[in-house]
Amino acid sequence: MAEIEREAMEYDVVIVGAGPAGLSAAIRLKQLDADLQVVVLEKGSEVGAHILSGAVLDPCGLNALMPDWKEKGAPLNVEVKEDNFLMLGEAGHVRIPNFPMPPLMNNHGNYIVSMGNVCRWMAEQAEELGVEIFPGMACSELVYGAGGEVKGVVAGEFGRNPDGTPGPSYEPGMELHGKYVFLGEGVRGSLSKEVIAKYGLSDGKEPQKYGLGMKEIWEIDPAKHKEGTVTHTMGWPLGKNAGGGSFIYHLDNNQVYVGFVVHLNYKNPHLFPYMEFQRFKHHPVVAELLKGGKRVAYGARAITEGGWQSMPKLVAPGVALLGCSAGMVNVPRIKGNHNAMLSGKAAAEAAFDAIKAERSGDELTAYETDVRGGAIGKDLKMVRNVKPMWSKWGLTASLAFGGLDMWTNNLLGFSLFGTLGHGKNDAEATEEASKHKPIDYPKPDGVLSFDRLTNVSFSMTNHEESQPCHLRLGNQDTPVQINLPKFAEPAQRYCPAGVYEVVEKDGQPEFVINFQNCVHCKTCDIKDPSQNITWTTPQGGDGPNYPNM
Repeated sequence: MAEIEREAMEYDVVIVGAGPAGLSAAIRLKQLDADLQVVVLEKGSEVGAHILSGAVLDPCGLNALMPDWKEKGAPLNVEVKEDNFLMLGEAGHVRIPNFPMPPLMNNHGNYIVSMGNVCRWMAEQAEELGVEIFPGMACSELVYGAGGEVKGVVAGEFGRNPDGTPGPSYEPGMELHGKYVFLGEGVRGSLSKEVIAKYGLSDGKEPQKYGLGMKEIWEIDPAKHKEGTVTHTMGWPLGKNAGGGSFIYHLDNNQVYVGFVVHLNYKNPHLFPYMEFQRFKHHPVVAELLKGGKRVAYGARAITEGGWQSMPKLVAPGVALLGCSAGMVNVPRIKGNHNAMLSGKAAAEAAFDAIKAERSGDELTAYETDVRGGAIGKDLKMVRNVKPMWSKWGLTASLAFGGLDMWTNNLLGFSLFGTLGHGKNDAEATEEASKHKPIDYPKPDGVLSFDRLTNVSFSMTNHEESQPCHLRLGNQDTPVQINLPKFAEPAQRYCPAGVYEVVEKDGQPEFVINFQNCVHCKTCDIKDPSQNITWTTPQGGDGPNYPNM
């Protein structure tokens, strides 16, 4: 095929992703020098369309970036008033007292927010400072310079046929070049994955670990609503089948965020994370809260859980990884947005100094130093053993030893356990189906629990059907010839949007990809036991359209 010719635009810094990390970087760059040319490219139809998070926000990142955020009208309206930790059994629960919890687990001074709305507000602040923000612009390729450095991205390519060839309305997109490129794509971003592999940024690090987070927004009976209440649960229904737990956050307007996280290192390929979430809502504590209410939105996305020991090198020539592109979630706190903001700020300051010194296309080592030696590193290092303890020793032991480890880190600045490793990646953790019993899940009742396709309609997901499938199989035969007999093809179950099916055609099983349903969670890219699925970005503007996630 002939080489595609594209127009190029030059900027000082090109930022991929209008999440909390990318927008913080853009704002900080303009705060430091109003004349810097900064562009933010967002694949969602609008800023916030693809943002899904719990979220209880620690405002430390916002405080550092914009101390006057309250005066500027940031949508942080619901301060946490009450923290509850529950251990669930099938019919009852035990409340875990707050006093033994390390101080970092306290949500006092934090806010229940829609991160989608926080990002929409941040985008307004960035544009007022002169940042150019282009939603609906998926970044499909990296552009490399003559010296092997990242010098830009290709954005805004539209109109390819299903076979990948240019269609009649093909638009080649543009190359956007920068002295530096920041990748703030969120978890398992396709360009970040390429950069990590090309420059060996994960060499010598532990494998990255992930969870799958699913979330519904409910409007509930005002009599049951307790604005500012935060509840986390562990135990049932997952039990010993998988690590994970739930969150229930009471925001304003009689709305509640109901979320469920399943750690993706589970062994049993029959496990169905989405159905575990639906079953959870039938627990008496949850069912009573939701009774008489209605679900108004649904979404899902992967969460980075590897923490300190899994965080790759953050820089390569011309490029830096921000926020969840590198994995900056504090797992026991279930928080990463504050670190995403701090990372964006730190990357911006490093790039500003470099540009001022007339550098470009090199490694922003000052950013790496800042992250590892500053507030982000301290936050992640203190909790670095909680996830591996949970994975290796189970829930009860990890609560005891993880709590002890966080206390010694907090009080004494060191860990009795050193730094524990994670071992296998999440795909390798999947065991053969013959070693496990299938799990019988109750049928959704349509009142508290819902089938996947009905729920996906509440994510407002849409994809142009005439484009190439953005979920690429390395080998077309692997799903039926290897994954089906060996692992009961778990893609049918681990996907929270019903993208993957095995159907019978002419008496033979056939693997079907319904890419139109994809909510861009990236679970398939992570959990496929054969590592045969690669998530790539579809056309700009496609995917979910989350309102208040």
